[in-house]
Amino acid sequence: MSLPVETDVTGAVRDALQSGEYVPRQCLVEADLCERFGVGRADVRVAFRQLAGEGLVEIQRNRGARVREISFAEAVRITEVRMVVEGLIAARAAERVGRAQAEQLRGIGASMARAVADGELMTYSDLNARLHRCVRDIAGHETADQVLERLRAQVVRHPFVLSLVPGRARVSLPQHQRITEAIVAKDPTAAEAAMRDHGTTAVEALRMLEAGRHRAS
Repeated sequence: MSLPVETDVTGAVRDALQSGEYVPRQCLVEADLCERFGVGRADVRVAFRQLAGEGLVEIQRNRGARVREISFAEAVRITEVRMVVEGLIAARAAERVGRAQAEQLRGIGASMARAVADGELMTYSDLNARLHRCVRDIAGHETADQVLERLRAQVVRHPFVLSLVPGRARVSLPQHQRITEAIVAKDPTAAEAAMRDHGTTAVEALRMLEAGRHRAS
């Protein structure tokens, strides 16, 4: 696969990491990436340094680069920061939401409810991401969006997706409904509070998963 000159090799490697092509702690072989993307070793090394700065890759002395593993503790810290930033975004969305956007939010929410009723957890997980993306688009807060994208890129490789944990969807669905209702009602204070509450329970769920793993080990 040869990349056009204008294509960012860092972005290409980032996309491969985020799509799950490489697993945590897997070594990234320079020669393989050079061949795959049609670039030189210097380009790949620059990409590694940039991705290390984003927390996606770790560079080991005399051993090259590998996919950085995210611990439960770090996933909790990332979620705590996301909770604050997403609260800000929800408040901004409530200030900016229009009629068509409100209908879009309601439509996603209705689809989420159907997915929970049908036990379609993967569908629910996808809709969950879509709802949050929609809120971010409505808010139009470029700086907060960039912060969230960087945090999301790190935690997306964590081994547990909360939406797929048994029982989690039935807890988070009413939380998403409250977020949607507050945004549609153009109530920034309620929207921010609802989003923060949602983030708080996500942190609690991660901690419970970590505790369960320790008991099992």
